[in-house]
Amino acid sequence: MNRTHKKMTVGTFTPKATDALDREPLDRRVGHLGPEGELLRQAERSLTLAVDQLIAQQNPDGHWRGELEGDSILQSEYILLKFIIEQEKDSRLPKIANYLRSQQRQEDGAWVQYPGAKPDLSATVKAYFALKLMGDPLDCPHMTRARQLVLSLGGAERCNTYTKFYLAALGQMHYDAVPVIPPEMVLLPKWFYFHLDKVSAWSRTMIMPLSIISAYQPIRQLPEPMGIMELYTNHDYLHRPFVEFDKRLVSWKNLFLAVDKLLRVLEKTRLTPLRRPALRRIEHWILKHTRHSDGLGAIFPPMVYIIIALRCLGYDRRDKHLVRAERQLDELMIEEGDSIRFQPCFSPIWDTGIATYALTEAGLDCKHPALRRAAGWLVGKECRVVGDWKANVRHDVEPSGWYFEFNNAYYPDVDDTAMVAMALRCAGGDQALAAARRGVNWMLAMQNEDGGWAAFDRTINRPILEHIPFADHNAIQDPSCPDITGRTLECLGHHGYDTGHHAVVRALHFLRTKQEEEGCWFGRWGVNYIYGTWQVACGLRAVGVDMNEPWVQRAGRWLRSVQKPDGSFGESADSYEDPSQKGQGPSTASQTAWGTMALMAIYGPHDGDVQRGIRWLCQTQLPAGVWDEPWFTGTGFPRVFYLRYHLYRLYFPVMCLGRYTRLLRQQAAAK
Repeated sequence: MNRTHKKMTVGTFTPKATDALDREPLDRRVGHLGPEGELLRQAERSLTLAVDQLIAQQNPDGHWRGELEGDSILQSEYILLKFIIEQEKDSRLPKIANYLRSQQRQEDGAWVQYPGAKPDLSATVKAYFALKLMGDPLDCPHMTRARQLVLSLGGAERCNTYTKFYLAALGQMHYDAVPVIPPEMVLLPKWFYFHLDKVSAWSRTMIMPLSIISAYQPIRQLPEPMGIMELYTNHDYLHRPFVEFDKRLVSWKNLFLAVDKLLRVLEKTRLTPLRRPALRRIEHWILKHTRHSDGLGAIFPPMVYIIIALRCLGYDRRDKHLVRAERQLDELMIEEGDSIRFQPCFSPIWDTGIATYALTEAGLDCKHPALRRAAGWLVGKECRVVGDWKANVRHDVEPSGWYFEFNNAYYPDVDDTAMVAMALRCAGGDQALAAARRGVNWMLAMQNEDGGWAAFDRTINRPILEHIPFADHNAIQDPSCPDITGRTLECLGHHGYDTGHHAVVRALHFLRTKQEEEGCWFGRWGVNYIYGTWQVACGLRAVGVDMNEPWVQRAGRWLRSVQKPDGSFGESADSYEDPSQKGQGPSTASQTAWGTMALMAIYGPHDGDVQRGIRWLCQTQLPAGVWDEPWFTGTGFPRVFYLRYHLYRLYFPVMCLGRYTRLLRQQAAAK
C-alpha cells in the first residue's frame, strides 16, 4: 500500500480549558522587564503559530506521524531485493529509480549518508548497481561520476558486510568474501560470551534471517553485461577474495577472522550436524517475532532480509507469511508524482509522545481535545506483551512500555517509554497516569548495572563483540548511553523521583563517568553532543540536582562555547567521525531548541544566552508557523545511518518556546 506524505496545513490553536490566568494583569507584571517582556510576547506569538500548526498535523485518532527520511540505501536495496527474488518487472521500480537518481550528489557522483557528508562507498556501489539493473547506460554522466568515485575509494571489494550480502546474492561477489553467520549460534548456551540475548535488538532481527541466507547462499545469476565488475579495482577478487587482518599478530579482530575462516572450512566439509535443528529454531523465531508487529523488527533491513530468508526455506510466494512480509515492506513507500521513496520505518509513538509533551509545555492538558485524543491513543498503544527484553531482566515486572512504530510488541524501548510516560504524566487523566506509572516501573527494571539505560534491553557493555566480522554496522551492541539516561531521569523527575532514590543515584554516577572532557555528553540517538547534553541537563534539573555544581556548570560553559553569535545551535553528524567537530554545523531549529532548553535547565529563563536562542527561533519561524530544516538531526547507527525526522522542526521549538513562556509567566504570577 502506498502512503502519501501529509502536507502541513494550518489549524486553530485553542488554549487549554484550565488556563484561567488573567493575561492582562500578567502582561502588566512583565512590562517592567523591558526588552525581556517584549521577547516574552514575541515568543508567545511564535508559540501560538507553532501550536496551531502542530495541532493541525494531528491525525483524527489522536496520533502524530511525520515523515521519517533516511538515505539512498532504502531505494537501492529495495531495487536489488526485487532482482534477487526475480520480481524486477514490478511497475513501481522506475519511480523508485527516479528518486534514487535525485539523491546523487552532482559534484562528485556520490550517494551519501546525510547532506554534506563524505562519500559513502557502500551506498554509492548499491545505487550504481541498482540503476545499472534499471537500464541506466554506463556512459551517462551520473554513472561515470559514480564509477570513478567508487574506484578512487578502493573499489566494490571494500564495501561493508551488509552490502556484500546483496552483491553475493546477485553473483557479483563470492560468498567467501561475506562473513559467515552460522545458524548454529542460536544453540549456544546462555553463559556464552556471544549469545543473541547479549547483542542489540536490531542486530538480532538482522542476524536471524541473514544466518539463513548465509547457510543457503542463494544466487541469482545475472547476464554478464548487467554485472558490476567495472567497480572492482582487483578483478580477481570475485574468485579469490582477500581478508585484511590486523597488522598486530594478536588482536580480537584477527581471532574472529580466524574463527570465520574455520567456519568456512566446516561449511565446505559439511560437518554441520546441528544445522537442521538450528535452522528450524531460527524459522520458528522469525515467524513468532512477526506476530504483533508491522514486519520483523518493524524496520527496513530485517523486513528485506526475511523475504529472502523465507524463500531460501522454500516458502511459496503465495504463502501468507511471504505475502504479509512483502505488503509490510511496501507500506513504507511514499509516492509523489513520478517518484517513490521509502521510510526506514514509521515513528508514530515517538512523534506522538514528543508532540504531546511539547503541547503540555505550551499550556495544554487532557482537557484540551487534541491532548485528550493523543493521551487516549498512547494509552491504547501501551505494550502489554512480554518481549525479548525479559531475557535479561532478573526479577518479575509487569509488562509495559512503548515501542517506536505502530506495532512492534517484542521491542518496546526505554527512550519511547520515558517520553510517553512523561507526556502522559503532564497531560493528566486517571487512565493515562496509571499507564505512565506502569511504564516507569518497567523502566526501573531495565536499568543497567552501570547505572545507565540502553534502548531495548538490560545489557552489559561487551566491546569485544564489535570485532565480529559481521558487526561492521557499528551497532552490534545496545549499551547504556547518556541521552537515554538523561531522558529517563527527566521522566522520573516528573513522577516524583529525586536524588534520594537509589536508581537516580546510580544514574547520576553513570552520567558523571560519561561526561566528556569539555563538559558535554555523547548523543547516541540524536546529533550529537548538543542532543546528549540537552537530554542530560534537563534530566539533572528534573530530579533536583544542584545546577551550580561544578560538573553541571562545565556543561553550561560548553554549551555557551558552541552557541553561535546569532543565538542558534547546529551540529553536523560529522562529529561522530571527528570529535573536534563537537557542536559544529549548520544551524537548525531542532538543535537550537535543544541547546536553548539545556541552557535554560542550567541557568534559567532570564539568562542572556537563553534569550538569544529564543530570539533566533522567533526570527527564523516561517509565516506558516514552522521552521525550515533540511538537515539530518536524528541518528540510527552512528557513522552508518542517519535520519531526518520531519516533525523535529516543529515540536521541539514548541517545547522550547512553551517552556520559556511558561517559566516566565509562572514567575510573573508569583510576584
